[in-house]
Amino acid sequence: MNTDPQVIFGWNPAWLASLIFAAVYALIVTERVNRAILAMLGACLMILCGLLNQEAAIRGVDFNTIGLLLGMMVIVSVTGRSGVFQYVAIWSAKRVQARPSGVLIMLSLVTAVLSALLDNVTTVLLIVPVTLLITEELQVKPYPYLVSEILFSNIGGTATLVGDPPNIMIGSSVGLTFNDFVMNLTPAVLVVVAVTAACIYFIWRKDLVTTEANRARVMKFNEREAITDARLLKQSLSVLALVTAGFILAHALHLQPATIAMFGAALLLLLDNYRHGSEEQSKRVHRALADVEWVTLLFFLGLFMLVHGLESAGVIRAMAERLLVATGGDRTTTVLAVLWGSAILSAFIDNIPFVATMIPLIKNLAPSFGGEQALMPLWWALSLGACLGGNGTLIGASANLVVAGLADRSGHPIRFLPFLKSAFLLMLLSIAISHVYIYLLYL
Repeated sequence: MNTDPQVIFGWNPAWLASLIFAAVYALIVTERVNRAILAMLGACLMILCGLLNQEAAIRGVDFNTIGLLLGMMVIVSVTGRSGVFQYVAIWSAKRVQARPSGVLIMLSLVTAVLSALLDNVTTVLLIVPVTLLITEELQVKPYPYLVSEILFSNIGGTATLVGDPPNIMIGSSVGLTFNDFVMNLTPAVLVVVAVTAACIYFIWRKDLVTTEANRARVMKFNEREAITDARLLKQSLSVLALVTAGFILAHALHLQPATIAMFGAALLLLLDNYRHGSEEQSKRVHRALADVEWVTLLFFLGLFMLVHGLESAGVIRAMAERLLVATGGDRTTTVLAVLWGSAILSAFIDNIPFVATMIPLIKNLAPSFGGEQALMPLWWALSLGACLGGNGTLIGASANLVVAGLADRSGHPIRFLPFLKSAFLLMLLSIAISHVYIYLLYL
């Protein structure tokens, strides 16, 4: 029996695949319908219209990305119940004697570090409520702090394999390790962190003033009270250390990141549950799994099928050929075009579907540039552009919208245009730094 899919009505596969993908993308941008619904609907249309059969659609899913995200979400969910993230935020504020400028820098750095090790959406969900509490006690405007945490969550997430979904997708598709990202991207990120911190202080320094009495109130906070479960804290930190070591040694151990993350999640769930009865275990496991961003995972599932439909129809190959024509086949021009193009587009549209489309496109450039190794600067350009570009607008990344939602509910709204005026310029500055870094190091 022939299992090859037959395109409905004999339509041109490339045009039909492009039409379905463009329609889904346009609806995602409008935010009128949940993006997971749209991605799954688009994936099913690829199958129903004969562009893919079900087996081919499943083959297009990168389960390494799905597994890595799922594992880390469970680990963060269980770890968060210990109160460790709130502890770190309060401890950081007290280390700088509760000076507003010092608190701004410390909370920004904590956000960057946690975003590099966990994921930026979870990080801001944990840090923002503590930030609002501290700024209320200091009687300073929370706006500079919240904007800074948006920026540093995306900057920090750029530094590692697990920090931002685009990096997870690139690493999984290309076979890049945790160490590859740290060695090739962290130096650039450290420069961006230093420059952005200096700019933020310069922009908002007049708002970073408080009284000694306000500072004294913050200094009375007891960070130890934030720890709600000391046993769980020790278990969580041990598992996180083990998982991080696994990421670092993954190549030598011949393990994929998803295996390491899922093992860490299962181990932490075991440590958290083995002492309890079956009913209590069921409640705890359900609570951990309820915190998983299933909408994001289903979005990825549908998106991978959509992009595989484009690839099967020959659309990706045609786009790669056009990119080569536009850049004259020059590798340097292509790398810098990917960096700046990714940054500008990711500021206004979701960087996840954009990166999902770009990955197979860049892979198709390998024969023209002399093999897969010659593509490495393109992967780093795509990562830096897509991740840092999310800082350009309030809709550029998921973490931005999460912070905006929390700020709005607390009575300190972050508006689109005021955010754009400062953040877009800072984003362009970070891309300019990345431009110099990539050019000097790889080109």
